[in-house]
This record gives sequence, C-alpha cells and structure tokens, in this order.
Amino acid sequence: MSASSNAEHRAARENESEPGRREGQSAGDEGRSDGEKGQSSGGKERGPGKPSLFRRPAVLIGGGIVLLLLILTGALWWWHASGFENTDDAFIDARTVRVAPRISGQVIRVLVTDNQAVHRGDVMVEIDPADTQLALDQATAQQSQAETALGQAQADVEVAEAQRRQALATASGADAQALNAQQDLRRYRDLKASTPQAVAQGQLDQATAAARNASAQRDAAHQQIQGAEAQITAARAAVSGAEARLQTARAQVRQAELNLGYTRVLAPVDGHVARRTVAVGSYVAPGQELLAIVPLHLWVTANFKENQLVRIRPGQSVTVHVDACPAVDLDARVDSIQRGAGQAFALLPAENATGNFVKVVQRVPVKIELEDLPRNCPLGPGMSVEPSVRVR
Repeated sequence: MSASSNAEHRAARENESEPGRREGQSAGDEGRSDGEKGQSSGGKERGPGKPSLFRRPAVLIGGGIVLLLLILTGALWWWHASGFENTDDAFIDARTVRVAPRISGQVIRVLVTDNQAVHRGDVMVEIDPADTQLALDQATAQQSQAETALGQAQADVEVAEAQRRQALATASGADAQALNAQQDLRRYRDLKASTPQAVAQGQLDQATAAARNASAQRDAAHQQIQGAEAQITAARAAVSGAEARLQTARAQVRQAELNLGYTRVLAPVDGHVARRTVAVGSYVAPGQELLAIVPLHLWVTANFKENQLVRIRPGQSVTVHVDACPAVDLDARVDSIQRGAGQAFALLPAENATGNFVKVVQRVPVKIELEDLPRNCPLGPGMSVEPSVRVR
C-alpha cells in the first residue's frame, strides 16, 4: 500500500472518533457543574424528594417559638421601662450653713479642721475676749451707778412725802388757829356793836391782826403742802429716770455678756466642716465667713423635663444611683415639685416676647427626700446622681 493511502485511512478514523470525544467532554463538564452545585448547597448531596432544612416542621416551630419569646421579652421590657421616669440632670442638695462671727477681734484658737464632723454647740473658733471683758466690766460699773442713783431718787421721794406730811400737820394747826382767831374777832365785833364801852378799840385791832396773821399762816401751810407735793412729783420723776438708766445699764451689761459669749464661735447644726478659711492670728469682722458646715440632712434636686411631670406625684418611690457610690442605690421618695421652671428664677429670666421664639422643653426642679444615707459613701452638695421615679 502506498503512503498516500495510509494517510487517508488515519484521517478518516480521526473524523469518526471526533464526535465521541466531544460528547465525553460535554458529559464531564455537566458532571463538574453538578458537583459544584452540590458543594455550594452545603457540601452534601441531597437525595431526590428530600425537603430543605428551613422547610422542616421542627425548624419552623422552633423559629416561631423563639420569635414569640423575643416579642414577649420586648413587650415586658417596654412595660417595665415605661413605669419609670429617669433623668441624669440631678444632684445632691443641702442648705449649707456659713458660719461667721458676731463681733470683731483676733482669733486665738481654731478647734476644728477640714471635713471634721461637729455637733451643735461644739466650740469651733475662739476670739480674744480682752476687749469684750473690759466692756463688760465698764457696763457693770455703770449698772452699779444707776442702782445707786435709783436708791437716792427713791430716798428723795420718801423725804418729799415726809415733808408733805409735816406740811399737812402744820396746815392743820394753822387752820385751827385761823379759825379760833376768826371766832375771837367775830365775838369782839359783836360785843363792840352791842356794848361799845365793853371792848376797847385796841383789843379789837389786836383781834383783827391775830385773825389776819392766823389766816396768813394757814395759807403758808397750804403752800408748803403744795411744795411738798411738787417735790414728791419731782422725786418720783427722778425715780423713773433712774429706773430707765438702770434698765439701760442692765441692757448694756447683757449686751457685754453676749459679746463675751460671742468670742466662742459655736456650731449651729450637726454636720461636717467645709471650706475652712480662718486661722490663728486672723483678725475677723462681724459677718465674715470663717467656714461652712454641710448639715446631715441631704436631699436630691432632680430637673425633669416638663413633659415628664405628667406622671410624677409626691410620695412616689425613687431609686437613686449615685456616681460616687456605684455599688449602692439609695431609696428615696418624691417630696415636692417646684411651682415653676428653673429658668424662671434665673438672674436674667428669658424674654420670649420676640419674633424669633423657639419652643424649648423646660426643666422643672423636683425635690426628692433620701430615706437612708450610706455610711461608707461621702455624700455632699453638688454630687451627681441619677434618680429613677416609679410612676406605676
């Protein structure tokens, strides 16, 4: 056979085997694509007629139960949270007592230090008592003088009354003598008229002079009575003046005693010392602040939004979280609600009568009384707290 015929036979065989190879390649490609689909669906082959995992009844029931539990939990959380009104704009408040002296002087002793606990009546500061003691001695001497003057005035009243009694007695004798002289003069005149020879003219003149003299003495005695009464009035007025001066002297003594007592500055309330500025040797004046005392009575001032006040009422229980004591929540109750927003009591209140007014939700102070105070937590005015008011 020639070479040309052999080549023709090989070409014919290759043409006959080409469709088979092409069919094998396409079958392999389809197998590979089916394998990739199997891997993308989970790596496991699913038999014919087997349902999807998310379509199984157990999975659907379990998912429904979980969804129902989530909805129920959310509803319970919302119901619980809606029963409270919270704010973070709150702080501890107290009426801090600022201690100041009532007299001026030099400080000789300071018996307290910063943050020290004090009780009402404790001596905290002592001022030099030398000047006040001298003023007390002087006031006592003036009181003694006033008492002496009062005694003298009372003695003058007694003397004036004695003189009046003496004048009354003298006037009584003068009245009797004047009456007797007038009777003698009348008898002489009657006798002279009836029997002129029986009474000499000299006797009649003597009787007339005696009657006039007795009348003058009687008038003088009555004048002495009036003078004695005037002396009594003057003596009693002097007594009143002496009593007034004595009262003034006694008031000065009491004032001096008070000033002497004011040399010892006492604690007005129970509490803790804060902001001590006084030191030994300082010269202090009345009204000058020496230190402050934080009293034991503390409360919370919470500034709630005005739309939160709809459900807040006095007497509701409150849980107070203190930033300084995160491990302890304090029990409290709503005491009162201020009649007005906080900005209404500012130094410069807002003026809303303008054309560019923008409504802003205001804050209203609510006073919350603390029912118990922790011993291990140093609470004081200005400390931040977060109250939660149970409104339902």
